[in-house]
Amino acid sequence: MDMEALMAQASALQEKVAAAQDELGQMHIKGIAEDGACIIDMSGKYDLFDLKIREDVLSRGAAGVAAVVAAAYRDAKAKADEMIDQVMGDATAGMPIPE
Repeated sequence: MDMEALMAQASALQEKVAAAQDELGQMHIKGIAEDGACIIDMSGKYDLFDLKIREDVLSRGAAGVAAVVAAAYRDAKAKADEMIDQVMGDATAGMPIPE
């Protein structure tokens, strides 16, 4: 394979990865804890769009609120990680991309 073809292939891959990153930034991924006691809406790049906490959760005190928010975040992050793997895998056709 000549250098020109290799550079063209690298450029095409870079464009696909950039498009995939844009797509991830626009996604809305919901993390839910305790049947909706807390709902986190984040992008596929882990940016927070929205955080909702049911009022009855507030009576649990700071530690209780923190626990339910953390549970919702873990749920959202796990879902985001799956989407990242899928979207980036599609963009790179399975070629591993260094982090």
